[in-house]
Amino acid sequence: MKNTNTASLLADLREGRNLSTQVQSQLILLLSGPAILAQLSVTIMPLIDAGMAGSLGADAAASIGLVSSSTWLIHGSCTGAVYGFSVQCAQAIGAKDKNAVCLSRQGLYLALAIGLLIGLLGILLSPYIPVWLGGESSILSDSTKYLAVFCLSLPFVLLNSWAVQMLQSAGNTRLPSLIQIVMCFLDVLFNYLFIFIMDLGVMGAALGTCLAEVCSSLFLSYHVLFKDPFLKGSLKPHYTRTSIRRAWQIGLPASIEQIITGSSYVMFTRIVSSLGSISIAANSFAITAESLCYMPGYGCAAAASVIIGQCSGAGRIDLQKQMAWRICRIGVFMMTLSGVAMFILAPYLMGMLTPVPEIAQLGIQVLRIEAFAEPMYGVSIVITGILRGKGDTFWPAILNLLSIWCVRIPLAALLSVPLGLFGAWIAMNIELNFRGLIFLIRLKKTFSKDSGMKTNTM
Repeated sequence: MKNTNTASLLADLREGRNLSTQVQSQLILLLSGPAILAQLSVTIMPLIDAGMAGSLGADAAASIGLVSSSTWLIHGSCTGAVYGFSVQCAQAIGAKDKNAVCLSRQGLYLALAIGLLIGLLGILLSPYIPVWLGGESSILSDSTKYLAVFCLSLPFVLLNSWAVQMLQSAGNTRLPSLIQIVMCFLDVLFNYLFIFIMDLGVMGAALGTCLAEVCSSLFLSYHVLFKDPFLKGSLKPHYTRTSIRRAWQIGLPASIEQIITGSSYVMFTRIVSSLGSISIAANSFAITAESLCYMPGYGCAAAASVIIGQCSGAGRIDLQKQMAWRICRIGVFMMTLSGVAMFILAPYLMGMLTPVPEIAQLGIQVLRIEAFAEPMYGVSIVITGILRGKGDTFWPAILNLLSIWCVRIPLAALLSVPLGLFGAWIAMNIELNFRGLIFLIRLKKTFSKDSGMKTNTM
């Protein structure tokens, strides 16, 4: 019986062997399944912080909610340093080029340098950001502490992202997913210690998350540097003009895309903050609960970056086009199911996050508004991963800028006045559907000039 594990299927891809329709779908699921679980850390850890600190009261929950968009912006603005080299690694591995080791080391040192620089800047600005966001005086102190501790941990946050991305680029999605789940359990353990045993409140939640990130990042980095068959080797990077220029071309637009998205969350929070602490907390919890539902999209996007990247390196243009549309269809199907689940389970999700009835009820209502946007949101997420695998991070940045800042933010500002938080989330629903549509148009155009050669299917 033919071996059909992830490594063997990726080897078939690199060697130019035929992949049937069934095998293509199997490869997508084998890669995306663990990647979905890896997304848990991004999703669950803010939920853990908000939920455990939120048990202390609405102000504690609101203090985390106020700066959560800022933490996403800071983290997102740094991810280009990782993507610029992880995409090149996937393509190098697809081409059976041993330069993947050097590329991974270059990404490591750049990520650490950026983490230290941006983290220091964030610590200096942490007292001012909650004030600019319009937070009430009762939550400013806790918001500042939470943001400062996050910035202190940023080098390890980026180290963790680097290790996850590098392992995924090599086709190893299982180990990162397992360690990210372990990190969530460590977060609960450390949070309990710092929040309740040491009575540090909101700052304890930040410290618990920081320590969990340290443990995960160090373990995964060790595996990349010394264990992975594609990436282990010398710690000394060999810089070339080509790799640096390519990393700049991929990484800068990727960072700009994340800045566009992250800054929009900050602005969205600024709009919501004028509606009071109940709306701030409901908005934060609803976004966290919603993020549980788009994990399948990000899992498929991670799989897409690996598959499309290795297809590109191996010169499999025909297979690349087939796989791109197949991943897109699978991602939309998964996200549709997630939207249905979110609509049905909204009361249970909000009930897990907050004991405050007013916050829970408001969160349930806006989550059900958002459920109808999940399929098209999934389209934009998956296609971003596909384009990234091809080395195209420019168009995702442009399309996100157009959609978010020309549709979502103006509509949210307009509709929140008469409709409150409902209006802001209606604006988000409209924008996400629009975004999915323009990403589909871009995907079709991307492959319209490809050779169109067909891979034989067995």
